Amino acid sequence: MQKRVNISSGAIWEDLVGYSRAVQIGNIIEVSGTTSVDGDMLIGKDDLYAQTKFILLKVEKALHEAGAQMTDVVRTRMYVTDISKWEEAGKAHAEFFRDIKPATTMVEVSRLIHPDLLIEIEVSALIQ
Repeated sequence: MQKRVNISSGAIWEDLVGYSRAVQIGNIIEVSGTTSVDGDMLIGKDDLYAQTKFILLKVEKALHEAGAQMTDVVRTRMYVTDISKWEEAGKAHAEFFRDIKPATTMVEVSRLIHPDLLIEIEVSALIQ
C-alpha cells in the first residue's frame, strides 16, 4: 500500500469540514477545490482574473509542498459563477499553463460557498 500524505494550508475549514488542501498517494496529487480566500480576506473581489491568478498561486504552493510543479499538472477543473466572463479566467489560466496544456474543464455553477467568490479550481497532478 502506498503512503498517503495530506497537505494542509492551515485554514480552519480543513478540520471543520474534514479535508486537506491536497492529498498525495504515490505519484498522484489531487488539489482540493481552491478559492481566492487568504485567511479571512477575499482576494480579487469582483475580479475573476485576479481571483483565478491568486488561486493558481495557492495551487502552485500546495504542489511544491508535495514535491511537484505546475508542469506536473494533468487536469484542471474550473467552476465559475458567470461563464460569460470565461476569458478572464482563461487568461490567468494560460499564464500558468500555456505551454503545459493540461486537460481542462470550465463549467458555470449557480453559486459558490460565498457570494463574492467567482471561481473555484481543482487540480490533478502526476509526478514522473
